[in-house]
Amino acid sequence: MNKQDLAFTPALEQAQLIRNKELSPLELTQLYLDRIETLDSKLGSYFTVTAELALADAKAKTEQLATTDPDTLPPFFGIPISIKDLTAVADMPCSYGVAALRDKLPSHDRAVVTRIKQGGFVLLGKTATSQLGSLPFTEPAGFPPARNPWNLDYTPGGSSGGASAALSAGLCAIAQASDGGGSLRGPAACCGLVGIKPARGRVSLAPLGDCVNGLLAHGAITRTVADAAAMLDLISGYVPGDPYWLPDPDPSFLAHATAKTVKPLRIAFATKLDPIGEAAPECQQAVLDTVQRLEEMGHAIEQISLDLTDLLQPLKAIWVSGISFSGMPREILQPINQWFLERGQQVTSGQYLQAVAQMQMFCRRIVASLEQYDALVLPVFMSPTIRVGEWANLSPEEILHKSFEWVAPCPLFNATGQPAIVIPAGFSSGLPVGVQLVGRPAGEAPLFTLAAQLEAAHPWIQYRPPIA
Repeated sequence: MNKQDLAFTPALEQAQLIRNKELSPLELTQLYLDRIETLDSKLGSYFTVTAELALADAKAKTEQLATTDPDTLPPFFGIPISIKDLTAVADMPCSYGVAALRDKLPSHDRAVVTRIKQGGFVLLGKTATSQLGSLPFTEPAGFPPARNPWNLDYTPGGSSGGASAALSAGLCAIAQASDGGGSLRGPAACCGLVGIKPARGRVSLAPLGDCVNGLLAHGAITRTVADAAAMLDLISGYVPGDPYWLPDPDPSFLAHATAKTVKPLRIAFATKLDPIGEAAPECQQAVLDTVQRLEEMGHAIEQISLDLTDLLQPLKAIWVSGISFSGMPREILQPINQWFLERGQQVTSGQYLQAVAQMQMFCRRIVASLEQYDALVLPVFMSPTIRVGEWANLSPEEILHKSFEWVAPCPLFNATGQPAIVIPAGFSSGLPVGVQLVGRPAGEAPLFTLAAQLEAAHPWIQYRPPIA
């Protein structure tokens, strides 16, 4: 296998090559570091590359491999991974997309990082994010903008834009990411990848508390459905003190992703979201093509309507308050986050609690209305990927309005806490288009089975961006 093919090999297959001693962790890590050195100056996908730490860890793992029974190794032993720069790793810079904090070193690992380390991964560094994760594109002040490997004039999405750009270009094997309103799913769709936003409580937020009323979820962006399932198996689980949690799946998510038989399911779809309207033709077509394939597989399909009118205002109130929660001084924030900060400071505690209650009551109605369906197919974004800098000259209020319209299919399921998986669904003007499959509460397992069925029928692993 040549080096380029190896860089784009799914992580589980790479792990098997390491177990078979056909490949060493050191060789694989050096391969990705070489690609980062060659390509990342064009992409802006990494804020920090910890090459020395990665090589030292990979060397130690290579030595361990020589003296250890391969069957006792953790599932992703020796596999290089990127970590989003909103996720703290002890003694590794974590800027949160704020240039003034680019050298800040946290003293702790997030729980998801602890599990990633336990899984055997080699950490390559920290990927680019929008400042404080507040925007669906990745252009924080003081850093180069992250660019889409399929066309460098376009964004890879946000806030996990660096994660999706790095993985899409073959600069890591898996990308850790997070999603508070589409921040993982959007970038996966923009770059032709798989993205899993777990159900609320599936992955611990420890050691921190829940700062946005259950909207945030840690997940992953991957090349294949099986990689996504195995990654979720690894990072899931309760940490004492978590405000909410879910039991581990039985059997595993990977078992569901590799199931040989699939029972017929009842699946809903929508291409229109009131009060925003119909998705752009390219995004509609991706949904229609997907549901046609599902119908051909024997699933029952039904079109539905979704009305988000009662969600938008309370969600915006909660969203702008998140910048206030960060505690960041106004002077180190870029202008749009200064505006968010000012708006959030105008929301009283009573208004905030009212917004939370309104959001939760809306979610009760939505979840109840979807209970009869096993899954829901939706666009990821309402229109195609935007250009880098396309909204740079707009006012903060205009950017907020356009952002909510663009990502409208995503935040709903952060609010309800339902799981969603994004899969590639074709191309438009040379750029990937994705769809999201949404499950019942705590219902990731059937989503993995369904997504794997679509992947097997129309494989996407062979597609690579031109820069690769």
